[in-house]
Amino acid sequence: MRFVSLIFALLFSVISYSQTTQEIFESFKLQERRDVHYYFPENMDEDKKYPLIIVLDGEYLFEQVVASSKFYSRFHGMPQSIVVGIDQSKNDLRFEDCAFDAESGLPSEKGKSFYEFIGMELIPYLDLNYSTAPFKMIVGYDITANFMNYWLFKDNSIFDAYISISPTLAPEMETRVPMRLNTFENQIFYQVIVEGEQNKVTQRIAAMDQGIKALEKESLHYYYDEYKNADHISVATYGIGKAFDNIFGMFKPISPKEYKTQILTSEEPVFNYLESKYQGIVDIFGFSKPVELNDIMAIYAASRKKEDFESLKPLSDLCKKEYPETMLGFYFEAEYYEQLGEPKKALKTFEKAFQMEEIDFLTKEMALEKMDALKADFGF
Repeated sequence: MRFVSLIFALLFSVISYSQTTQEIFESFKLQERRDVHYYFPENMDEDKKYPLIIVLDGEYLFEQVVASSKFYSRFHGMPQSIVVGIDQSKNDLRFEDCAFDAESGLPSEKGKSFYEFIGMELIPYLDLNYSTAPFKMIVGYDITANFMNYWLFKDNSIFDAYISISPTLAPEMETRVPMRLNTFENQIFYQVIVEGEQNKVTQRIAAMDQGIKALEKESLHYYYDEYKNADHISVATYGIGKAFDNIFGMFKPISPKEYKTQILTSEEPVFNYLESKYQGIVDIFGFSKPVELNDIMAIYAASRKKEDFESLKPLSDLCKKEYPETMLGFYFEAEYYEQLGEPKKALKTFEKAFQMEEIDFLTKEMALEKMDALKADFGF
């Protein structure tokens, strides 16, 4: 019990009562206090789970990561996330935290302590006190980008996603990273962001890139983005949003391109696509996402275009669950019965839809027109 209390001991002073706060975390692993910044989404819901993003070089990268996270979660499908930045610039702490042996490439003694501080103190504290999701990400820049690779060498990596910005690679890391990524069976995301300006590690990063690209792992989601006009300083601002776009792409609403190239061309029932998309979110990220109206309408349109009317029934069941006060569920079910050749069931179900709230393009007038047409055709 005493050990647990030591692990989670925290001396903090709240700098702001807004969404972003700064605390002084007293680390027993490091035997020193560290400045840590926290961003919590507005109106956090205890029933929801939030991905955790750990940001090294917090003074430089924390605000950029927070800004991108807020923007993408509001407009582009990324889930709201908890962002934690660790300050490392004071007294050149980043070089002590992330130092490695020049021959072996392994972390220094201080590096081992910093590694344990994050994995055994900071993250357990956050998991204990906040509604964190299983999915965790780490972001680093040059020497801190190299340091985060050491978590790859654990049997079970703490992190599911890595954003490596212009990494300063330790010895042999260009071969070790691909070899290690090849051993993972669980889903893992690895994003490299580099500048166009050449430097002393450019060739080694290119070798690492080729090594990772040569892997044939369905569980590995690898992205390499080079920004030709960026230098070693500006590259940190270029690719964070794109990285989020890559890693959380599954959260984005179904796009017109996706609709045309994947849904309409598939031989599977169109509802299977929607089911697979949202189950994939649960499998990879560890929490579910409410089904977006955009995605429901895309599947509805595809079922009509492909005359896959069997998909209307599971789609109607889903709508009754996700949008219970609206016409969606009963209207789609009524169309299903209509296509099945059961006009009496269709009429009764359109009548139920008529009593519900209008949504999107579905109006009471449309339900009424359907009812009148059925009565005229079948003499009800």
